[in-house]
Amino acid sequence: MPTIHFVLPDGSERALEAPTGSTAMQIATGAGLPGIVAECGGSAMCATCHVYVDKRWHDRLPAPLSNELEMLGCTAAERQPNSRLSCQIRLDAALDGLVLVLPEAQ
Repeated sequence: MPTIHFVLPDGSERALEAPTGSTAMQIATGAGLPGIVAECGGSAMCATCHVYVDKRWHDRLPAPLSNELEMLGCTAAERQPNSRLSCQIRLDAALDGLVLVLPEAQ
């Protein structure tokens, strides 16, 4: 079971275990982590689960699909090259230790 490290806007960190096949958004919302709103429930139809993927991990994720790229244009916080929607990050053993930084606003 991979462990995902979420860095909150205040700099604090929460490490959460994630069942293989779940998404980073599901893990965050299931744990009541503040900062992930997930209004659309994980269907890539909003941008309220926006995260910044730590640069050490960015190239290890599959490239975002066109619908995710479109939604990333609607983020409340600044879009950066390492911006992703956490609902589109499906977790597996290769992502054990993944670091996701939450933006100031969703």
